[in-house]
Amino acid sequence: MKRATHLEAIRRSLNVIMLISVFVTCYFAKDLLLTILLGFLIALTLSPLSRGLSRIGVPHWVSAVGLIGITALAITAVIYFSSGTVVGWMNDAGSMGDQLQTKLSGVFRQLENVRQAGEDVASMAGTDPAVKEVVVKQPTLIDSAMSVLRTIGSTLAVALVLASFLLASGDLFYLKLVQSFPTMSGKKRALTMVYDIERRVSHYLLTIALINAGLGIGIGSVLTLLGMPYAYIWGIAAFLLNFLPYLGAITGVVLVAGLSIITFDSFSYALLAPAAYLTLTTIEGNFVTPTLLGRKLELNTVAVFLTVVLWGWLWGIAGALVAVPFLVVFKVVADNVDGMGIVSNFLGAADEVHQKPEKPEDVAADSATEPAAP
Repeated sequence: MKRATHLEAIRRSLNVIMLISVFVTCYFAKDLLLTILLGFLIALTLSPLSRGLSRIGVPHWVSAVGLIGITALAITAVIYFSSGTVVGWMNDAGSMGDQLQTKLSGVFRQLENVRQAGEDVASMAGTDPAVKEVVVKQPTLIDSAMSVLRTIGSTLAVALVLASFLLASGDLFYLKLVQSFPTMSGKKRALTMVYDIERRVSHYLLTIALINAGLGIGIGSVLTLLGMPYAYIWGIAAFLLNFLPYLGAITGVVLVAGLSIITFDSFSYALLAPAAYLTLTTIEGNFVTPTLLGRKLELNTVAVFLTVVLWGWLWGIAGALVAVPFLVVFKVVADNVDGMGIVSNFLGAADEVHQKPEKPEDVAADSATEPAAP
């Protein structure tokens, strides 16, 4: 009994060490791991289309080249048509900030009083004239943005190439997986699990991508009717930001509100744009997405928030954007792997919490009566 207790303690310690090692590896190898993860997510998103084309006789490599080519062209077109305007906004960021401050002078007046009081306190302390202030020249906003764009471009290029190889391989991965198991029951269980993972995850990713595209078109159209300049860019931003739950919608509303206040003279009319953005995202989040996805892939909101915070801390904005797709993949794996029922139940939606948990004696009885082959 004592030996078994020591072995269990050692096993738990090793699990903790392994978990810490995984997070450390993810932090220091984020560029490589993010590229690989993004490639798999793109391949999973496009896999239903690739399989549909293969059913009508299109070879996997042809569909892979076509789908990845269309995706690359779409990304290139978005960058080409929006880069000029975004760079212009960055150049005018200072003047736009001044305009916004002028429009919101009543709000900023109180903040200015607080800041002035802080400076008065600092001046009362006095400064040493012999001390020279050293100003470190910081990179400009344009330089930082171009550096980020180069990193994103190289990551997307490698991820698209990886996704094309994954799509072109067809069923090769499944054949290799089946060959790895010695028994027929193991082959059937592994194949069933992998097909279920691919089907559910690809359904989620493709559906979310289409929903976000529809949301972006809707927001761009409404902002165009309201007279917002470059409304199509806000449609693109809404498409990307909506991959980030909760925080994405709030960020979009705040940004649209800032530009709208600068653009329109009437403050009440300026509020129509952020109100329209908030209304459309609320309808999408509470009605459209639950209806199209169903309850099977809904997630615990606490788990979603913690996942976004964790991956945002590890990988920044890119990690926050891929956090929910990664959580869906993990949820589907937990649904199909024995011994991960507790994790699957925690990650599930609210209606799954009320399921009656299995008793240990029930699990033992089920294991005793389970057939050898599924």
